[in-house]
Amino acid sequence: MNPSPIITYMRLKNLCVPLDLPLTEVKNMPAECPTNVIVRNIIEIGDIRIGGGELVVMAGPCAVETEEMLYRTAEAVRKEGAHILRGGAYKPRSSPKAFQGLGAPGLSMLRDAAKASGLAVITEVLDTRDVELVAEHADILQIGSRNMQNTALLKEVGKSQRPVMLKRGMSSTLEEWLLAAEYILDAGNPNVILCERGIRTFETATRNTLDLSAVSLIKELSGLPVVVDPSHSTGKRSLVAPMSRAAVAAGADGLIIEVHPEPDKAACDGPQSLTPAEFGKLMSQVKRIREAILTNGEGSLDA
Repeated sequence: MNPSPIITYMRLKNLCVPLDLPLTEVKNMPAECPTNVIVRNIIEIGDIRIGGGELVVMAGPCAVETEEMLYRTAEAVRKEGAHILRGGAYKPRSSPKAFQGLGAPGLSMLRDAAKASGLAVITEVLDTRDVELVAEHADILQIGSRNMQNTALLKEVGKSQRPVMLKRGMSSTLEEWLLAAEYILDAGNPNVILCERGIRTFETATRNTLDLSAVSLIKELSGLPVVVDPSHSTGKRSLVAPMSRAAVAAGADGLIIEVHPEPDKAACDGPQSLTPAEFGKLMSQVKRIREAILTNGEGSLDA
Protein backbone atom coordinates (compact mmCIF):
# COMPACT_ATOMS: atom_id res chain seq x y z
CA MET A 1 0.00 0.00 0.00
CA ASN A 2 1.31 3.43 -0.92
CA PRO A 3 1.64 6.10 1.78
CA SER A 4 -1.07 8.74 1.85
CA PRO A 5 -0.20 11.72 -0.38
CA ILE A 6 0.08 15.25 0.95
CA ILE A 7 0.32 18.52 -0.90
CA THR A 8 3.77 20.07 -0.95
CA TYR A 9 5.03 23.00 -2.93
CA MET A 10 8.06 23.68 -5.04
CA ARG A 11 9.33 27.21 -5.43
CA LEU A 12 10.10 27.99 -9.05
CA LYS A 13 10.42 31.42 -10.67
CA ASN A 14 8.95 32.91 -7.48
CA LEU A 15 5.83 30.77 -7.89
CA CYS A 16 4.61 27.96 -5.67
CA VAL A 17 3.40 25.01 -7.72
CA PRO A 18 1.46 22.21 -5.96
CA LEU A 19 2.94 18.73 -6.20
CA ASP A 20 1.44 15.53 -4.75
CA LEU A 21 3.97 13.20 -3.14
CA PRO A 22 3.84 10.33 -0.63
CA LEU A 23 4.81 11.27 2.91
CA THR A 24 8.17 9.76 3.76
CA GLU A 25 10.20 12.40 5.53
CA VAL A 26 9.54 16.02 6.41
CA LYS A 27 11.92 18.98 6.30
CA ASN A 28 11.57 22.76 6.12
CA MET A 29 10.49 24.61 2.98
CA PRO A 30 11.36 28.20 2.07
CA ALA A 31 9.19 30.72 3.90
CA GLU A 32 7.84 32.12 0.62
CA CYS A 33 5.78 28.98 -0.01
CA PRO A 34 2.47 28.40 1.78
CA THR A 35 3.60 25.24 3.56
CA ASN A 36 6.31 24.18 5.95
CA VAL A 37 6.87 20.66 4.69
CA ILE A 38 8.54 18.92 1.78
CA VAL A 39 8.64 15.21 1.20
CA ARG A 40 11.77 13.16 0.72
CA ASN A 41 10.82 10.10 -1.30
CA ILE A 42 12.84 6.88 -1.09
CA ILE A 43 12.42 4.29 -3.84
CA GLU A 44 12.89 0.68 -2.70
CA ILE A 45 13.71 -2.14 -5.11
CA GLY A 46 14.52 -5.21 -3.06
CA ASP A 47 17.49 -4.21 -0.91
CA ILE A 48 18.23 -1.15 -3.06
CA ARG A 49 17.09 2.20 -1.66
CA ILE A 50 17.34 5.10 -4.09
CA GLY A 51 17.30 8.35 -2.18
CA GLY A 52 17.98 6.63 1.12
CA GLY A 53 21.59 7.72 1.59
CA GLU A 54 23.44 5.05 -0.39
CA LEU A 55 24.91 5.94 -3.78
CA VAL A 56 23.09 3.70 -6.27
CA VAL A 57 24.88 2.99 -9.54
CA MET A 58 23.22 1.83 -12.76
CA ALA A 59 25.62 0.61 -15.43
CA GLY A 60 25.67 -1.27 -18.69
CA PRO A 61 25.69 -0.84 -22.46
CA CYS A 62 23.73 1.78 -24.35
CA ALA A 63 22.00 -1.00 -26.28
CA VAL A 64 21.48 -4.71 -25.84
CA GLU A 65 23.49 -6.19 -28.70
CA THR A 66 24.30 -9.85 -28.05
CA GLU A 67 23.73 -12.23 -25.18
CA GLU A 68 27.47 -12.82 -24.76
CA MET A 69 28.26 -9.10 -24.56
CA LEU A 70 25.45 -8.46 -22.11
CA TYR A 71 26.46 -11.25 -19.73
CA ARG A 72 30.08 -10.08 -19.79
CA THR A 73 29.06 -6.53 -19.02
CA ALA A 74 26.58 -7.46 -16.30
CA GLU A 75 29.11 -9.59 -14.47
CA ALA A 76 31.81 -6.93 -14.81
CA VAL A 77 29.72 -4.05 -13.45
CA ARG A 78 28.34 -6.18 -10.62
CA LYS A 79 31.88 -7.10 -9.60
CA GLU A 80 32.77 -3.40 -9.37
CA GLY A 81 29.77 -2.55 -7.21
CA ALA A 82 26.93 -1.60 -9.56
CA HIS A 83 23.41 -2.24 -8.28
CA ILE A 84 21.35 -2.06 -11.46
CA LEU A 85 21.97 -3.20 -15.05
CA ARG A 86 21.08 -0.66 -17.72
CA GLY A 87 20.62 -1.45 -21.38
CA GLY A 88 18.32 -0.44 -24.21
CA ALA A 89 16.10 -2.97 -25.95
CA TYR A 90 14.20 -0.18 -27.69
CA LYS A 91 16.38 2.68 -28.93
CA PRO A 92 15.04 6.16 -29.80
CA ARG A 93 17.64 7.19 -32.37
CA SER A 94 17.95 10.52 -34.13
CA SER A 95 18.11 8.75 -37.50
CA PRO A 96 15.54 6.11 -38.53
CA LYS A 97 18.37 4.27 -40.26
CA ALA A 98 20.39 3.89 -37.05
CA PHE A 99 20.24 0.75 -34.88
CA GLN A 100 16.81 0.74 -33.23
CA GLY A 101 17.42 -2.03 -30.70
CA LEU A 102 16.42 -5.70 -30.52
CA GLY A 103 12.96 -5.09 -29.06
CA ALA A 104 11.26 -7.85 -27.07
CA PRO A 105 14.12 -10.39 -27.46
CA GLY A 106 16.45 -7.76 -26.00
CA LEU A 107 14.22 -7.43 -22.95
CA SER A 108 14.49 -11.15 -22.25
CA MET A 109 18.26 -11.06 -22.65
CA LEU A 110 18.47 -8.11 -20.29
CA ARG A 111 16.34 -9.78 -17.63
CA ASP A 112 18.29 -13.06 -17.85
CA ALA A 113 21.71 -11.37 -17.67
CA ALA A 114 20.66 -9.29 -14.68
CA LYS A 115 19.22 -12.30 -12.87
CA ALA A 116 22.39 -14.31 -13.45
CA SER A 117 24.49 -11.48 -12.02
CA GLY A 118 22.21 -10.56 -9.12
CA LEU A 119 21.35 -7.12 -10.48
CA ALA A 120 18.11 -5.20 -10.90
CA VAL A 121 17.14 -3.91 -14.37
CA ILE A 122 16.39 -0.47 -15.80
CA THR A 123 15.44 0.00 -19.44
CA GLU A 124 13.64 2.56 -21.55
CA VAL A 125 10.04 2.31 -22.71
CA LEU A 126 9.12 4.34 -25.80
CA ASP A 127 5.51 3.47 -26.53
CA THR A 128 2.35 3.24 -24.44
CA ARG A 129 1.68 -0.14 -26.07
CA ASP A 130 4.92 -1.57 -24.66
CA VAL A 131 4.62 -0.46 -21.02
CA GLU A 132 3.17 -3.73 -19.75
CA LEU A 133 5.74 -5.85 -21.60
CA VAL A 134 8.69 -3.76 -20.44
CA ALA A 135 7.36 -3.78 -16.86
CA GLU A 136 7.38 -7.58 -16.93
CA HIS A 137 11.13 -7.55 -17.55
CA ALA A 138 12.38 -4.39 -15.83
CA ASP A 139 12.52 -3.24 -12.21
CA ILE A 140 12.60 0.43 -13.27
CA LEU A 141 10.95 1.96 -16.33
CA GLN A 142 12.98 4.72 -17.96
CA ILE A 143 11.40 7.64 -19.78
CA GLY A 144 14.03 9.17 -22.03
CA SER A 145 14.73 12.80 -22.77
CA ARG A 146 12.76 12.79 -26.02
CA ASN A 147 9.64 11.56 -24.24
CA MET A 148 9.77 13.73 -21.13
CA GLN A 149 6.62 15.58 -22.21
CA ASN A 150 4.88 12.64 -23.88
CA THR A 151 1.89 12.94 -21.57
CA ALA A 152 0.17 9.78 -22.83
CA LEU A 153 3.29 7.75 -21.99
CA LEU A 154 3.72 9.49 -18.63
CA LYS A 155 0.14 8.65 -17.68
CA GLU A 156 0.59 5.04 -18.76
CA VAL A 157 3.74 4.44 -16.71
CA GLY A 158 1.95 6.23 -13.88
CA LYS A 159 -0.52 3.33 -13.84
CA SER A 160 2.34 0.83 -13.49
CA GLN A 161 3.56 -0.52 -10.18
CA ARG A 162 7.16 -0.16 -11.35
CA PRO A 163 9.34 2.80 -10.31
CA VAL A 164 9.88 5.29 -13.14
CA MET A 165 13.07 7.21 -13.90
CA LEU A 166 12.22 10.40 -15.77
CA LYS A 167 15.07 11.95 -17.73
CA ARG A 168 15.13 15.69 -18.17
CA GLY A 169 14.21 16.91 -21.64
CA MET A 170 17.15 18.28 -23.57
CA SER A 171 15.71 21.81 -23.56
CA SER A 172 13.46 21.62 -20.50
CA THR A 173 13.34 23.98 -17.56
CA LEU A 174 13.19 22.60 -14.03
CA GLU A 175 9.54 23.60 -13.82
CA GLU A 176 8.67 21.67 -16.99
CA TRP A 177 10.61 18.65 -15.73
CA LEU A 178 8.85 18.60 -12.37
CA LEU A 179 5.43 19.10 -13.90
CA ALA A 180 6.14 16.15 -16.21
CA ALA A 181 6.90 14.12 -13.09
CA GLU A 182 3.56 15.19 -11.67
CA TYR A 183 1.78 13.43 -14.55
CA ILE A 184 3.26 10.15 -13.30
CA LEU A 185 2.48 10.94 -9.67
CA ASP A 186 -1.04 12.07 -10.51
CA ALA A 187 -1.71 8.77 -12.31
CA GLY A 188 -1.05 6.91 -9.06
CA ASN A 189 2.64 5.99 -9.14
CA PRO A 190 4.58 7.66 -6.28
CA ASN A 191 7.89 6.02 -7.20
CA VAL A 192 9.50 8.62 -9.43
CA ILE A 193 13.24 9.15 -9.88
CA LEU A 194 14.54 12.19 -11.75
CA CYS A 195 17.60 11.96 -14.00
CA GLU A 196 19.71 14.97 -15.00
CA ARG A 197 21.26 14.06 -18.37
CA GLY A 198 22.40 17.42 -19.66
CA ILE A 199 20.60 20.16 -21.55
CA ARG A 200 21.12 21.84 -24.90
CA THR A 201 23.04 25.11 -24.71
CA PHE A 202 25.18 27.21 -27.06
CA GLU A 203 28.21 25.05 -26.19
CA THR A 204 29.10 22.44 -28.82
CA ALA A 205 32.31 21.00 -27.35
CA THR A 206 30.24 18.44 -25.44
CA ARG A 207 27.15 16.51 -26.49
CA ASN A 208 25.07 18.38 -23.89
CA THR A 209 25.76 20.64 -20.91
CA LEU A 210 25.46 18.90 -17.54
CA ASP A 211 23.44 21.08 -15.15
CA LEU A 212 24.73 20.02 -11.74
CA SER A 213 23.04 22.94 -10.01
CA ALA A 214 19.77 21.19 -10.83
CA VAL A 215 20.72 18.21 -8.66
CA SER A 216 20.68 20.06 -5.37
CA LEU A 217 17.86 22.40 -6.37
CA ILE A 218 15.49 19.66 -7.51
CA LYS A 219 16.04 17.73 -4.29
CA GLU A 220 15.47 20.90 -2.30
CA LEU A 221 12.25 21.68 -4.15
CA SER A 222 10.65 18.29 -4.68
CA GLY A 223 12.26 15.68 -2.43
CA LEU A 224 12.42 13.22 -5.33
CA PRO A 225 15.62 11.15 -5.75
CA VAL A 226 17.99 12.49 -8.41
CA VAL A 227 20.30 10.40 -10.59
CA VAL A 228 22.92 11.89 -12.94
CA ASP A 229 23.85 10.58 -16.38
CA PRO A 230 27.47 11.66 -17.06
CA SER A 231 27.61 9.63 -20.28
CA HIS A 232 24.89 11.30 -22.37
CA SER A 233 25.51 14.69 -20.82
CA THR A 234 29.09 14.84 -22.09
CA GLY A 235 29.33 12.37 -24.96
CA LYS A 236 33.03 11.91 -24.18
CA ARG A 237 34.58 9.00 -22.33
CA SER A 238 37.27 11.23 -20.83
CA LEU A 239 34.63 13.41 -19.15
CA VAL A 240 32.50 10.65 -17.64
CA ALA A 241 34.70 10.15 -14.58
CA PRO A 242 35.18 13.83 -13.63
CA MET A 243 31.46 14.58 -14.10
CA SER A 244 30.55 11.50 -12.05
CA ARG A 245 32.76 12.68 -9.23
CA ALA A 246 31.25 16.16 -9.42
CA ALA A 247 27.72 14.74 -9.43
CA VAL A 248 28.33 12.76 -6.27
CA ALA A 249 29.82 15.83 -4.61
CA ALA A 250 26.70 17.79 -5.65
CA GLY A 251 24.49 15.32 -3.81
CA ALA A 252 23.26 12.94 -6.52
CA ASP A 253 21.50 9.86 -5.18
CA GLY A 254 22.84 7.76 -8.02
CA LEU A 255 24.65 7.55 -11.35
CA ILE A 256 23.68 5.89 -14.63
CA ILE A 257 26.81 5.11 -16.65
CA GLU A 258 27.36 3.44 -20.00
CA VAL A 259 29.83 0.55 -19.85
CA HIS A 260 30.80 -1.74 -22.73
CA PRO A 261 33.53 -4.44 -22.88
CA GLU A 262 34.63 -3.11 -26.29
CA PRO A 263 33.39 0.48 -26.68
CA ASP A 264 34.94 0.93 -30.12
CA LYS A 265 32.72 -1.90 -31.40
CA ALA A 266 29.53 -0.76 -29.67
CA ALA A 267 26.37 -0.50 -31.78
CA CYS A 268 25.81 3.00 -30.40
CA ASP A 269 27.39 5.54 -28.04
CA GLY A 270 30.78 3.87 -27.96
CA PRO A 271 32.67 7.19 -27.59
CA GLN A 272 30.97 7.85 -24.25
CA SER A 273 31.12 4.29 -22.88
CA LEU A 274 33.66 3.21 -20.26
CA THR A 275 35.48 -0.10 -20.32
CA PRO A 276 34.92 -2.36 -17.29
CA ALA A 277 38.41 -1.44 -16.02
CA GLU A 278 37.67 2.29 -16.30
CA PHE A 279 34.34 1.75 -14.57
CA GLY A 280 36.03 -0.10 -11.72
CA LYS A 281 38.47 2.75 -11.16
CA LEU A 282 35.62 5.27 -11.19
CA MET A 283 33.58 3.27 -8.68
CA SER A 284 36.48 3.35 -6.25
CA GLN A 285 36.69 7.13 -6.62
CA VAL A 286 32.98 7.93 -6.21
CA LYS A 287 32.69 5.66 -3.17
CA ARG A 288 35.48 7.58 -1.47
CA ILE A 289 33.84 10.91 -2.33
CA ARG A 290 30.51 9.74 -0.96
CA GLU A 291 32.11 8.48 2.24
CA ALA A 292 34.02 11.75 2.68
CA ILE A 293 30.84 13.79 2.33
CA LEU A 294 28.91 11.64 4.77
CA THR A 295 31.80 11.64 7.24
CA ASN A 296 32.38 15.38 7.13
CA GLY A 297 28.89 16.59 6.29
CA GLU A 298 26.51 15.91 9.17
CA GLY A 299 25.84 12.29 8.19
CA SER A 300 23.44 13.14 5.36
CA LEU A 301 23.79 14.85 2.02
CA ASP A 302 20.53 16.66 2.71
CA ALA A 303 21.36 17.92 6.20
